Amino acid sequence: MTDYSLENWWQPFTNVRAFRDNPRIFTRADGTFLYKEDGQDVLDITAGLWCCNIGHGRKEVADAVHAQLMEIDFAPPFQFGTPPAFKFAERLMQHTPADINRIFFTNSGSEAVDTALKIAHLYQHARGKGSKSRFISREHGYHGVNVGGTSMQGLPSNRHGFPVLEQVDFLPGMLDIENNAFSRGLPEHGTQKMAEAFEQIIALRGANSICAVIIEPVSGAGGMVPPPKGYLEKIRELCDKHDILLIFDEVITGFGRTGSAFASTRFGVTPDLMTSAKAINGGTVPMGGVFVRDEIQQTIFDHTPTNIPEFFHGNTYAGTPVAAAAGLAALDIYEREGLFTCGSQAKGQYWEDALHSLSDLPQVIDIRNIGILGAVSFDPLDQPAKSLGPKIHQRCLDNGLLCRAVGDHMVMSPPLSISHEEIDLFIERFRKSVTEVLGEVKVPAVASA
Repeated sequence: MTDYSLENWWQPFTNVRAFRDNPRIFTRADGTFLYKEDGQDVLDITAGLWCCNIGHGRKEVADAVHAQLMEIDFAPPFQFGTPPAFKFAERLMQHTPADINRIFFTNSGSEAVDTALKIAHLYQHARGKGSKSRFISREHGYHGVNVGGTSMQGLPSNRHGFPVLEQVDFLPGMLDIENNAFSRGLPEHGTQKMAEAFEQIIALRGANSICAVIIEPVSGAGGMVPPPKGYLEKIRELCDKHDILLIFDEVITGFGRTGSAFASTRFGVTPDLMTSAKAINGGTVPMGGVFVRDEIQQTIFDHTPTNIPEFFHGNTYAGTPVAAAAGLAALDIYEREGLFTCGSQAKGQYWEDALHSLSDLPQVIDIRNIGILGAVSFDPLDQPAKSLGPKIHQRCLDNGLLCRAVGDHMVMSPPLSISHEEIDLFIERFRKSVTEVLGEVKVPAVASA
């Protein structure tokens, strides 16, 4: 029993009524582990929500936040500034593609997405192409929960029942288990088909009506799906050909998740804008941002009278000194411990091999990975409650493992600071949990891979 009420907080993306019947409370975190009220350790193979990339409880970040709170906790960002925000922005540009040297700070990924859409729209108007007002997103894509991001959602449950913009078309999703099952890294098949779908949208709508394409370089909430080889390059090529902006939603893939500071650098494809949040300061203080090509900002500046703001948009806590101080301390850790690139080096290979060792489990129909990301897909059971994912998720939690179920896809995104021994522990607890669940539902113990 808790000594506080569960009635007053309406939790996000939560079946609140079920939660109140069976509350799942974490009270402490350290390194790669969360701890329940009864003291049970839970290996956090989700890095919170894709955000605690440096691990939990980093004293260096806590000390920086405390020091900043005691020096200057807040000052208005409208018409004013504080040193930490400018310093953090400058430091971040050491890790972005060469043509991207500007950032507009936000408080979250959702705000970053809507901000990016507005910047893209404003840019088109600034260069005299106001007819370019449509957007293209992708099926199974996730782009936050504000109205703009909801409109770009490729996940039906996140759109239905909410107001959405009508001027949006959708590229096909990237998951193709039939042709790409058990890929290591980027899958081989699918680029040509997806490029043709893009060209069909352009032919239907007209390039002069399309403002921008927004896609995740790696699909996150849609099941952790890496792009097929050449896909991002082809999208960039078609955007250039038809004078369409390219926005990468890097809220999940940023800050080392794919084996480079950003997926754009890992894959060698530079977008016009990049959204970011989550791991920007290790998941410690809410913060996000939109990285912007220099030319886009300059075009907007050149079109705006010098006596007014160039962009009538902002957030009260944008670039707050406390969040920026946390970001500077987190960057020190990322750089010192080589976390940005560990996913493309020995740790990434160890993670890949460990993940694919699960291919002998029954009902497994796909395993995929990139950097320190992974997913295991299960064939749904032929029974009324078909999805295995929630059953496995709950049993994993019972056995001291936190991973995420997206339907029948179990998705993993551990802290980049995870050790080889902790990866082994993940495999042990995951295998145990899956075996127990499949035994209870009487699935034959035969390999699917």
